[in-house]
Parts: sequence; C-alpha cells; structure tokens
Amino acid sequence: MNDDKKSVMEFEERVRADLKNFLVSKGAMDEHVPECPDVEEKWGEIARSYIPDGAREFKEYPVVSLGWMMFVGMAMAYYWDTDWEANAKRTDYYTALRDKRGYDNLDETVTEDVLGYKGEAAEKVSGLVAECASRVYSMLNREHFEAGTEAAFGAWIAALHQLYLAGMAMELNALGYHMTPFNMN
Repeated sequence: MNDDKKSVMEFEERVRADLKNFLVSKGAMDEHVPECPDVEEKWGEIARSYIPDGAREFKEYPVVSLGWMMFVGMAMAYYWDTDWEANAKRTDYYTALRDKRGYDNLDETVTEDVLGYKGEAAEKVSGLVAECASRVYSMLNREHFEAGTEAAFGAWIAALHQLYLAGMAMELNALGYHMTPFNMN
C-alpha cells in the first residue's frame, strides 16, 4: 500500500471516530453505532451520482458539499426503515432527492419532505449536520492534502463516506434503533 492510500485510510478512520464521538456527546447516536448493510452497500452508486455535483460545489461551498452527503445517509436510513423492499430496487436515490427542490435545498428536501421534521426539530437536525460537516472540513484542511491530487480526492471521498454513514446512524437512532447490550438477568 502506498503512503497516499495509507494516509487517506488513516484520515477516514479519524473522521469516523470524530463524528462518532461528537454525535454520541450530542445524544444523536449511541456508543455502539448501528450497522445497516443494506444502506451501506448503496454507498458506491450514491457516491458516483453525487460526485459531479459535490465536487463542483466544494470550491465555493465546502461545508455544504460535505454536509449534503450526511442528509443523503439520513434519507437512506429512512427509506430502509419504511419500505426497503420497494426502495432497494431504486438506483436514483441522490438524483431523486436533488431534483425534488434542487441541489441548494437538499437539506430541506430531506429534513422536511422525507423525514417530516418541521420547525425546531428540522433546525436541530440541520445544525448537527452543519457542525459535523464543519468539523470534517476542518479535519480536511489540517491534513494538507495537495489540491487536485489523487490523495486529496481520496480524502474528500473518505470524508463523504463517513458523513453518509454518520447520517445513516443518526437517523437510525432517531427512528428508535438503539444498540444497547441485552441483559439476560
């Protein structure tokens, strides 16, 4: 494994740990992060669909470019919980979300139209996503990956991946999926 791939993998692990610690401290995720292989396996097709928009927006709106993927992860967890049999067959997850109100309003599409949050609840979710995306953007900046390199692109993809998974876990938590130890006594 070359040094760039190793540093990207290490970066992704730091992002994962930071997001987990932050969201656990906010009560938005349990210490034991839920797994949802059905949603996780959709990551590749969602990323391929998202990358053109996210990359274009990253230069001017890096936090939005990162945060929108967390909203997509939340929507995917909701789709899994409500009717995965029907939703699993889809291939247009990201584009359908984007096209509902446009890229700039993806946060409102997910919070209001998909998840049904209104008012203060929608603001709280959006605030958590914004904080997570800001944290990850700060981490990307501290890494000093040279812009335009394969390593920089890999780190951005790794960041998006962890934000997607954090969004999924956060919504699963909100839906009542709590990963707590089972006590036999």
